[in-house]
Amino acid sequence: MARATIHTCCYDCVPCPEGEMSNITDSDNCIRCQTDEWPNEKRDRCLHKVMEFISYQNDTIASAFSCVSVFGCLVTGFIFGIFISYQNTPIVKANNRNLSYLLLVSIILSFLSVFLFLGRPNDVTCRLRETSFGIFFSVAVSSLLAKTVMVCVAFKSTKPGSPWRKWLSVKLSYTIVSLCSSFQAVICVIWLSISPPFQDLDTDSYPGKIIIQCNEGSDIWFYSMLGYLGLLAAVSLVLAFMVRTLPDSFNEAKYITFSMLMFCSVWISMIPAYLSTRGKNMVAVEIFAVMASSAGLLGCVFFPKCFIILFKPEMNRNTDLLGKRKN
Repeated sequence: MARATIHTCCYDCVPCPEGEMSNITDSDNCIRCQTDEWPNEKRDRCLHKVMEFISYQNDTIASAFSCVSVFGCLVTGFIFGIFISYQNTPIVKANNRNLSYLLLVSIILSFLSVFLFLGRPNDVTCRLRETSFGIFFSVAVSSLLAKTVMVCVAFKSTKPGSPWRKWLSVKLSYTIVSLCSSFQAVICVIWLSISPPFQDLDTDSYPGKIIIQCNEGSDIWFYSMLGYLGLLAAVSLVLAFMVRTLPDSFNEAKYITFSMLMFCSVWISMIPAYLSTRGKNMVAVEIFAVMASSAGLLGCVFFPKCFIILFKPEMNRNTDLLGKRKN
């Protein structure tokens, strides 16, 4: 008699597909989790997705950015104090000291705008963060452009009977700053009126995460704001490079050239990094660009002057400057 063969009947338990769960044994159907939920590893229940943004509580990078921003503001304020204390010296009065004050204020505001990028974004912070740094940097770059134009006009007006003498006025520099920064402000106002930035929840990019981010609203106006800022920086760079070798003891165009070169390099390198990242890494790239360009403007334009004021006071006298000019 043949031995009875024992047949073991078995089947494969197919797990639920991604994004679905089932807490019923031998169930034929799975239940899809809600948009703000994600199944656990066993896929037998749904859990709330992790909210991702640069948080003050959980991200060390938020503390680092905050410290760097505060330090940048303190350094800028210290330089502001030096310039006010030595406001009647030749090196501070050169190329309109009021433009220097305006530039320092815009740099302080640029450092402070970093805090708009930290924490959980909402509609208000999204609108402020995307427009504030555009306006602040437009004022800063416009101030540098006005300084460069004044260097060029001052050199050309030294010739007898030069028609450029009538342009050698503080009104010219104020007009340049007002027009250039106002045009950027108009772009931002139109942007906020037509399609402003808003809080956006990205539930699809990463499984198990909800990326809380700012949507630019209108890409056209967002890139118009960046494009105009880039145009201002490019014009300032080219003009400063052209007049950097003019024989003037008060000529700071070479420092403006370095600052604009660094400014343009930071933002050009930021664009591919910004477009290739998602979530809080994208925000971190933008914060780094804001802080690096602010530090570049501060260091290249003001550090050489502060060094002369504090450590080389003999170079900050009219007699020495005029003597150098004659040589």
